[in-house]
This record gives sequence, structure tokens and C-alpha cells, in this order.
Amino acid sequence: MTAAPAGPPRFDVVVLGTGAAGLVAALAAAEQGASVGLFEKTDRVGGTTAISGGGCWVPCNAQMAASGIADSRDDALRYLASLSFGHIRPGFAEAFVDDGPRVFRWLESAAGLRMKMVSGYPDYHPERPGGKPGGGRTLEPELFSFRQLADWADRVVAGHRNRHLMLSDTTLGGGTGHLDQQVQARREAEDLRGCGAALVGPLLKACLDRAVEPVPASRAQDVVIDDGRVAGVVVEQPGGAVVVRATRGVVLATGGFEWDPELVRGFLRGPMTSPASVPANVGDGLLIAMRAGAALDNMPQAWWVPVIEIPGDVAFGRQRATLLNRERTLPRSIIVNKLGRRFTNEAANYNGLGGALHQLDAMRFDYVNLPCWLVFDAGYLARYGFRAVPPAGQAPAWMTQAGSLGKLAAAIGVPADALTQTVTRWNANVESGDDPDFHRGRSAYDLWSGDAAARPRVQATLGPIDEPPYYAVQVRSGTLGTSGGPRTDLQGRVLDTRGQVIAGLFAAGNVAAAPTGMAYGGAGGTLGPIITFAYRAGMAASQPN
Repeated sequence: MTAAPAGPPRFDVVVLGTGAAGLVAALAAAEQGASVGLFEKTDRVGGTTAISGGGCWVPCNAQMAASGIADSRDDALRYLASLSFGHIRPGFAEAFVDDGPRVFRWLESAAGLRMKMVSGYPDYHPERPGGKPGGGRTLEPELFSFRQLADWADRVVAGHRNRHLMLSDTTLGGGTGHLDQQVQARREAEDLRGCGAALVGPLLKACLDRAVEPVPASRAQDVVIDDGRVAGVVVEQPGGAVVVRATRGVVLATGGFEWDPELVRGFLRGPMTSPASVPANVGDGLLIAMRAGAALDNMPQAWWVPVIEIPGDVAFGRQRATLLNRERTLPRSIIVNKLGRRFTNEAANYNGLGGALHQLDAMRFDYVNLPCWLVFDAGYLARYGFRAVPPAGQAPAWMTQAGSLGKLAAAIGVPADALTQTVTRWNANVESGDDPDFHRGRSAYDLWSGDAAARPRVQATLGPIDEPPYYAVQVRSGTLGTSGGPRTDLQGRVLDTRGQVIAGLFAAGNVAAAPTGMAYGGAGGTLGPIITFAYRAGMAASQPN
């Protein structure tokens, strides 16, 4: 007797993508008793979340309250409104501020995800209305032992940094970037991982504990629509295309489109040459949503970041873009454009710098601030080093250097007189203890990641450039991920061009239009809202039709 052929795989909810958005949506749906199919395009889970710092920006969080740090709904909403230029859609800021703390309490209960404050980490625009100069809104995951993941421990995307660092150990989080040998040894012995891995780890384990096991090497191609409703998805697997049925909903959580040159050219507001995310983010979910008739929103925006590209530094089989964070905030350094002029506060938050890099000069009809260079001197290199170069270490061959500012200008192709005048003015301003040109050092945030030994004095970021030889490193326009995509309602349901719900289709994470628009409140300003709204999408998708 021949067995009846098996039908297509069938679940209540199908989730596409295994970054924070996909894992949280899958966990939320599973907690409601729904059967969940979780599919990942690559052979590793975790997406860009796994290689991130893992910070989550959550106003009015429980950890703030327990520490006696004041925050309020009104302060949080005023702060987001002050950053949004009116681009946050009605109800989204309120839903995030109201629901975020509750979602993270739920994750502690459902997934054992323990979060702690990154002490003292200011908001990214702390002097804006409702901002917090003293910090409290940025949370980071506690260390998580990957031993708990058994065979899945080596199937999570690995970043380039020491995987045993917490965000607060990194220079971005206020630390040194290094661990004491004994601490390092203990964390290695117990396989305790921090940053984005410590966020992905508990979420993945919680899914596995509920029999929700990611299916790797399964790239979503399109959705299946029956009688006007999304009823499944077509995924390409090594053995060919497979139709996976979803009786309640499909959740897109496939990440942004920053690695697809045509989508970048067609949508982003300005040049972006160097993504700092996982290369799998090529807009799969965006294209699927567009074919299903989705309305789009926030498409010109991304989570911008200045980066450098070090020759020979490869990740995922291609040139790696390295975030330029602490290096540009340290004393004895400035950033100059192709005219040899400063054009921004170098110590500002990375997302805010995107606007400066995209400045279009109307007369020249040129993006005048690209290319640009970080310029520093021998005193900088002796005190701080640079990336893998230790303090007082030898400058690598790829770093442009010269014995005078004039020769450095010639080497990088900027006017020598302009560069000399720029450095002369900078040095005079440093001597006076203020930067009247771009206000570097006036914000609490500016002083956060500069020279820790000088905090909170302005000398944490202001210092002269006066010791030859001089050095320059090209700075490029990068992104942590795009932030535009299908428009959703407050429950993550994708809307069509008439504003009507596309039945059965949901979206969360960087694949969707960001709930906070272009506003980036602080460290973790992407993951805090993403996790909050992924939970809402997973809950909504799990409900019977």
C-alpha cells in the first residue's frame, strides 16, 4: 500500500527572517499557541542583530525606575517629536513608549532575556526637549552562555569583535574595548557572549524550547494569495522551490535593502556606498510586499553611520565596512571634506552625521562632503592608537601619512592652504576651550565616547593637531540598515496603497517602515522599537482569522 503524498508544509504563522524581529514575532505567536514556521535565507541565524551592539533604547523602562532615574511618557514623546520632523505616523510613538517596557518585561519572563542599563549612556540628542543627558534609556543584554544552545551555538552569525564583550565593555558603550585576562578567560570557558549575540541567544533558545526551529537556506520568493488573502509563501531551498502554507499569517522580518545597489539608487536620499550589516539584506521582503500591493513609507531613510574600509579586512567574503565611532570623537582629530574644510561636529552621534555627509552644495551641484577624511596627528596615534594599532604603535601602510599638513593635503587631494587654515582655526578654538563653528563638546553625548580619562570635561573631545607626522583615513557613507519599507498599522499588518489591510501579511524590523520614522533616540534606537512592534506583529498574526 502506498502512503498518500504529503501536502505542503502548513503552519498557523510563517515568519521569514531570524534577526530580533523574526525571533520575537515567532516567540510571541508561539506563546499564543500558534504553530510557527521560522525560515532563514542564509545558513546562519541572527541577522544583523547578532553582529550589533545589542543595545535597546526603551524609555520609561523598569531598570530606570528601579534605579531611581526619572522618566515619563510625556518626556519620551516630546523627545521623539523633537527629532521626527513630523514623520512619525500618528499613534506609533505612543504605542512604542507605552508598550516597550511591558514587552521587555515579557521577554524576561518568556525568554529569560535579562537586560541592564548601560550606566550613564546619554540619549543621542540629550539637549532636545525630553532628552536624558544622564542616560538610563539604553539597555543591554546580560551575558548569555551559548552552551545553552547546544548544536545551534555555532549556527549564529558571528561578528568581528571579541564575542565575549558586553556593549558596556566596548568603546561605544563607554568601556575600553578590552577585558581583563581573568575575565576574558572565564567568559571563554563558559562561552558567555555579549552584545547582539546575547540578545539573539535567549530569543533563539526560547523559540527552540517551544519547538520553533529555524529552517536555514530558505529564501522567500513570493507570497501565495488565495481569495484576496496571503495564505503562504514560496521559499527557495537547496532542493528547489517549496510552498509553505500559513493559515493565519506571514510575517516579513527579512531585514532592509542596503545591499542591493538598484534599490539603494532608487530609494535612498543620498550616497551610501558601504553597508555595515549582513550582506543578505537585499530587499527580499520589500519586493514581496511591493508585489502584494503594499504602500511604502520612510523609503529615503536609513540608520546612517560613517565607516572606514581597511584594505584586506574582509567579512562575509567581501570588504568589511568598519564603524567609525570612538576614533572620530577623540581629541587631536577632525574630519575634513574635499575642500579641506570641517563641515560637522565630529563627535555627534553616527546617525546624525548621515545628514552632514549627504549635504548637496547647490552651486557646485555636488555632494561636497564626500569623499572626506579623518585627520589626526602623531600625538593622537601615540595616545590612542587606531583600531588594531595600539597606542604608540606604528602606522600601517594603508594609512595616509605625511610630515606636514601641506604634504598630507596633496596626498589626499585637498587644497593645502584650506587644510592648513582649517587646522590652525581648530587649534585656536581648542586653546579657547570651545568649538564655535560646530559646537563639538557642548553636548553631553559628545563627551561620552571621547577620551574617558578627561570626562566630563571638554578635553575629552577637544585637542590640538600640532605634532607631525600627520595622518588621514578616508571616511565613507555607510548604514546599519535601511529603515523604509511597507507601511503597517500599529499591529504590524501591512497596508495597501488605499490604506487597507492586506489580509494575512505582516511586517516587522528593518523590512518595514520604521515606527519612529527618521528619529533615532539613542543607542539601541533601532532595536528597542523593532522588538516592541515585532511582538505586536507576532501577537496579531497568531490570532485565528
